[in-house]
Amino acid sequence: MKEENRDKSLLFYDTFESPIGTLYLIFNGKFLNELSFTKPSELLKKDNPSSLIKKELKEYFENGREEFTQKTAFNRGSEFDKKVWLTLREIPYGETRTYRWLAEKLGKPSAYRAVGRALSRNPLPIIFPCHRIIESDGSIGGYSSGIDIKRRLLDFEYYFNLSKKT
Repeated sequence: MKEENRDKSLLFYDTFESPIGTLYLIFNGKFLNELSFTKPSELLKKDNPSSLIKKELKEYFENGREEFTQKTAFNRGSEFDKKVWLTLREIPYGETRTYRWLAEKLGKPSAYRAVGRALSRNPLPIIFPCHRIIESDGSIGGYSSGIDIKRRLLDFEYYFNLSKKT
């Protein structure tokens, strides 16, 4: 997959301490491009650009925030990848769907493996909630940052979803 051109002089990162570890927030100007569980390998300067995403992530982990308003932009990925990532936002907070459901939603019912590969490349997990995709048999499936993190994200959402209903 070829990375799209981007002005590296506008790239910088910030960090957010979450219950699942340090999150690295990579920006290109005012747009959040990546949310990573590992420190960026690129030589990016650390900056503190916007408190919006930090505020929203804090609300997600502490109060069950369901949607993010931070401006985002994909700086890589095929058109198929981007369709997969954008469709993730249709999965309601605290619920799960299957790889097959996502493939069918995209009009490509036999492409569930391609969907899985696209999910593994999602540059903005949590924001575009790939952790909500599970196997057809109900098992948790994979997650690029590890099954433990996926399980914890699902547990957070389940807990807050349950507490909102009672």
